[in-house]
Amino acid sequence: MSGSQRAPAADLGLLDATMIGMGAMIGAGIFVLTGLAAEIAGPAAILVFVLNGVVTAFTGLSYAELAASIPKSGGGYAFVREVFADLPSFLMGWMLWFAYMIAGALYALGFAPNFLELLHVYGIVPPPEQVGAIALPVVDAAVPAAFGLAFVAVLALVALNAVSTAASGSVETIFTATKVAILLVFVAFGATAPMFSTAEFQPLFPAGAGAAAVLPAMGLTFIAFEGYDLITTVTEEVKNPRENIPKAIFVSLAATVVVYLAVVTVAVGTLGAEGLAAAGEAGIAEAATQFMPTGIPVIRNGGAIIVFGAVFSTLTALNAVVIASSRVAFSMGREGQLLPRFGQLHHRYGTPFVAILASAVVMLGSVALPTQSAGNMSSLFFLLSFVVVNGSVIKLRRERPNMTRPYEMPFYPAPPVIGIVLNLVLTAVLVEYLVRTDPLALALSAGWILLGGVSYVALGRAADTERGPGEPAQTAPAGDDS
Repeated sequence: MSGSQRAPAADLGLLDATMIGMGAMIGAGIFVLTGLAAEIAGPAAILVFVLNGVVTAFTGLSYAELAASIPKSGGGYAFVREVFADLPSFLMGWMLWFAYMIAGALYALGFAPNFLELLHVYGIVPPPEQVGAIALPVVDAAVPAAFGLAFVAVLALVALNAVSTAASGSVETIFTATKVAILLVFVAFGATAPMFSTAEFQPLFPAGAGAAAVLPAMGLTFIAFEGYDLITTVTEEVKNPRENIPKAIFVSLAATVVVYLAVVTVAVGTLGAEGLAAAGEAGIAEAATQFMPTGIPVIRNGGAIIVFGAVFSTLTALNAVVIASSRVAFSMGREGQLLPRFGQLHHRYGTPFVAILASAVVMLGSVALPTQSAGNMSSLFFLLSFVVVNGSVIKLRRERPNMTRPYEMPFYPAPPVIGIVLNLVLTAVLVEYLVRTDPLALALSAGWILLGGVSYVALGRAADTERGPGEPAQTAPAGDDS
């Protein structure tokens, strides 16, 4: 395989960019994390997602301004690379790359049980908890069905993204539009169902923990709102990015918060927080089976529609993070912060082939993780990344006050400062929660940072050897002040 360092083609419009963001935000967050949020925060799960939307909005303003000013693929990494020195920008890219890859594993793990449930609805397999292991034909071994399905889902979408950016973008638009339509059906039936009761929201906070339970639940589910960063990872593949990227960020974020608010309200109001928590990844589907009509030709019952939507949603989110993770790695390779081959496009497909394959390796290995650990790790790295992005806006404003900014956030510097404070608070709460409940996630997170440090030193030494003694090191590229 050969490659080149030409720029990717700008095939994606405003709708495609918006759907890429919504595809990640309205995906596993609703179908996989809603039950976990209810388990921690009770009926206040509804507040968890609303407040996460508020926290996200402050950082979203920073992303919009940076994306309009620095129209480069790579998301938050591209912005930080433009503003900060080598080591901070490398760490930013390293963390963001990992966050997306682990998010991919989370979405694949959410896809598997919902797909089994869909097959069960049509009588193809027994209930998911009764499905046995899948025998591997070459080696004398068997793997759990859910693991096998998650692995195959990652493999299929990696292959799609490896051969066509345009195809993956179109798939994202179709998937997202389909699942939003399905969720609207869910909300319409649930809000008018006789079993819907506002009494399910009383008391709002769980006994004992009180309102403080909202904070760890926010940290755990923060990953649900990372989609706007994902939009900026494909900036160079979007037409008129200086205008379309900020629009896509605001539209996708606003639409996502409204959808979350409606869906979680119906789920808690019909199934109750305890029932929702007990159902886990299948919480929304379980709620739907309680109030959706039955005896429908072909699709049999309303719950099947929601399960179908869950399959679509998790696949959409998985597709989106396959795109995003590979673009972060591509951008790092192009900037010389990963091996040069990461920053090359395939000579035939025009995709960042090596970056996609490298991301796939980590993603495939991560599907062996527990679902909650994957969510915790991804949320932690997104929170840390967003702190740095907010800092980039402040640094860029101070160092390049005359830079052309097609979009400028209102009330500067309040939004990025508030964004930094809120993200740090959630990070501290999440770390404390991991120490108590999920040391595996914390250990793996520390291990990834350590691996990043080793890689940074090794790449630096390799670059020094290639340059030869006495030759100056390359400096970070200057920003575009035009």
